[in-house]
Amino acid sequence: MSTLVEIPADTARADSESLEQTRSAKLNMIFAVTLTIFHIGAIAALFFFSWSALAVFAVLWVLGQNVGIAMSYHRLLTHRGYITPKWVEYAMALCATLALQGGPIYWVAVHRMHHQLTDRPGDPHSPRDGKWWSHMGWILHGSLRNRNPLLTRYVPDLANDPFYVWLSRWHWVPVTVVGIALFLIGGWSWLLWGIFLRITLGLHSTWLVNSATHMWGARRFQTRDDSRNNWWVALITGGEGWHNNHHAHPVSASHGMAWYELDFNYWGIRLLGWMGLAKKIKVLGPDGGPARILYP
Repeated sequence: MSTLVEIPADTARADSESLEQTRSAKLNMIFAVTLTIFHIGAIAALFFFSWSALAVFAVLWVLGQNVGIAMSYHRLLTHRGYITPKWVEYAMALCATLALQGGPIYWVAVHRMHHQLTDRPGDPHSPRDGKWWSHMGWILHGSLRNRNPLLTRYVPDLANDPFYVWLSRWHWVPVTVVGIALFLIGGWSWLLWGIFLRITLGLHSTWLVNSATHMWGARRFQTRDDSRNNWWVALITGGEGWHNNHHAHPVSASHGMAWYELDFNYWGIRLLGWMGLAKKIKVLGPDGGPARILYP
């Protein structure tokens, strides 16, 4: 089962040559300095614990990582596993920016490229190029950038939407506004837990999907890549760790395909369906076949 955008083989090869990450011994200083500051802030957060800060962390984690990255950027915008009213789609994309993982055009394009070229030349973050590279080396030493115009080939649906063009340019603004508000309301404790610790752990949880789930775990499906179902990554990410299931059936809104494969992100999508805010939820099981459509 393919993703939403099918890139012709010749185009994919040409794009992979143009977009293929080249390694540099020099750090990408903007990313390196930013990540260093956030990791220092994450460590500092441990000395500013409060129960209210933990609650802020939990609420923003669900909004940024589960609703934003998993349900919006990944399962909705990248793979179109379900549809929502535009105002819901836009609100969920705004939530995704709270994770500070880039704007929707960049994130979705890189992920569609990953599916097009998984574990082959051109994959932005394959462990075949190194374990560290697949986790965060591709961010620190890679050449792929947020503003690369070739990325729009993978996201014509988003690149033609003025809201996503705007959000991709100003994706850092929502989390900055939230950070200022947290500091004014709850001081350093809320800021460090709600922004620095949360975002740092969120980045690593997403990067574990890129790295760990292509190295360790079980394979239900014999896909052409190295994807694995990894239970502990699934637990951390709310269901994104059932990665072999996902690579076998990318458009399925459900990644868990057995009763024991907990998929909290899918439960969130089902909740939207029950509320009348999500329709045409595509679900595939371990036996494959046509997708079941929930809330048609």
